[in-house]
Amino acid sequence: MPHARRAEYPEVNSSYFLEYVEVIHRHHKRTPYAANTFPVEAYPWYCDNEALFYYGAPLPTDGANRSANTYWSVSTSSSNPLAPRGFNGTCQFPQITRGGLDDSWQHGNDLYGVYHDLLGFLPEEYDPNLVSFRVTNNVITSQVASMVTSGMFGGEAQQNLPLLIQPASIDSLEPAYTCSAAKNKFFAYGAGSSDSGWTSHLKAASDLYANLDAISGIPPTDPGFHMSFDHYFDNLSARLCHAKPLPCNVSNPSLCVTQAMADEVFRLGQYKYSYLYRDAGSRTLEYSVASYGIWAAELAQNLRDAMHAATDSASGSTGSNGTSSGGIRYRHNIAHDGSVSRLLSILQIDTMVWPGMGSEVVFELYKGKLDQRYYIRVLWGGQVLKSSNPTLGVLNMLPVEILVAYFDGLKSRKDTGPV
Repeated sequence: MPHARRAEYPEVNSSYFLEYVEVIHRHHKRTPYAANTFPVEAYPWYCDNEALFYYGAPLPTDGANRSANTYWSVSTSSSNPLAPRGFNGTCQFPQITRGGLDDSWQHGNDLYGVYHDLLGFLPEEYDPNLVSFRVTNNVITSQVASMVTSGMFGGEAQQNLPLLIQPASIDSLEPAYTCSAAKNKFFAYGAGSSDSGWTSHLKAASDLYANLDAISGIPPTDPGFHMSFDHYFDNLSARLCHAKPLPCNVSNPSLCVTQAMADEVFRLGQYKYSYLYRDAGSRTLEYSVASYGIWAAELAQNLRDAMHAATDSASGSTGSNGTSSGGIRYRHNIAHDGSVSRLLSILQIDTMVWPGMGSEVVFELYKGKLDQRYYIRVLWGGQVLKSSNPTLGVLNMLPVEILVAYFDGLKSRKDTGPV
């Protein structure tokens, strides 16, 4: 997906200093989730061209007892009569694939090309006092982080580099925290509900469902595959993203998913995200605020902290481009489609889409050289984001207090009780 790159980056004029940047993006391409595979897949999926390292190490790592760099290698035993659901082969479901790892490295390298090479904002070498990376409790985001950091800082990133992570029960980035208000709002209009705006597209696609079920072997009563097109979307898009053929029935190889059928699944998937996060009216904003408001509040506080750090250091040393020398100046969050879609919903993006692999939102905090005021610019896919909210509008050098006040005002939309 498009993201900030030097070739297309819309530069701000020289009357502003860049003070702070926060990036959030979806992970890169992966194998499908196991729950989204068919009971029996017609061909295997191999991941022998990469390794997923899992190990612990004592700190500091230069002590006497050092750990080996161990990684998982999928194997089966002839004595084990059980067959795994879905694909045979050597992959985890999910895992970031070799292509996804390469895309992750390129994403990091592109960001470095903008914020270091072009703007001189990032340090040349990784500095934990200036730069931080955050992931979710889903391990695929850490797999992406290992390549993004290397793409940004090269050999320096191969040192021991911390990835910030919140406890699983309260993780605001994924999000993974329990919120009964969000759950109730979603069940009133979203997947699994009886809301006519939701069920109408499923009913209209009944023939498509019947054809897909006949090919895949998925029972028509399977709720995971039939409360939305999410499972079929993930299964088919993962294949095409990796140049694999669309599936055929294992008993009748002439009965196959066609490109036209796949395109219809993808179109209905776009409808799903547009309806859930924008088109179902005010409920979409209320749901997104309840389920992702904590991360928005964290972002607002990060902006405040960046402004305070700049003010505190105004009489002290500054960077070569005039940026403040105190505090974290660059935060990088690696998340999921559900993370990015909720954020886009909160920002009330003008045109909602299903965030693809690597989809990126960037918040840039600037300070005017003449008026000493702070301004915010938000990039979506590397270009300025347009909101349908009249208070936000085109998020290009908006006085930052407007966006922070908007985030603060969202708190009143939360229901009382645990959120």
